[in-house]
Amino acid sequence: QVQLVESGGGLVQAGGSLRLSCAASRSIGSINAMGWYRQAPGKQRELVARITSGSSTNYADSVKGRFTIVGDNAKNTVYLQMNSLKPEDTAVYYCTAQRWTTDSPRYDYWGQGTQVTVSS
Repeated sequence: QVQLVESGGGLVQAGGSLRLSCAASRSIGSINAMGWYRQAPGKQRELVARITSGSSTNYADSVKGRFTIVGDNAKNTVYLQMNSLKPEDTAVYYCTAQRWTTDSPRYDYWGQGTQVTVSS
């Protein structure tokens, strides 16, 4: 079981920055992968960024070069640094933790979401 608590959302002007935090209830080293998804009104939830326990990362094309995902094992927290924000980044951002083993399928845990609003 993994509980996730997100923070750091808010209102920012275009071109500004925000840092989202996702605190996990257990060591993130024991979690296969963690990531951030977002969902804008009327749109499907989409992957923004993901980091594995081996520190491999991948990003949506729309955020490459602007967003960075990092993990802090000491704090059991994953961060999403968002720079050069655009109005189209406006969405509810969700943290997710993914766990699987050779004997069990992947299971996704989700946080409650945090609103990010970018004004033009």
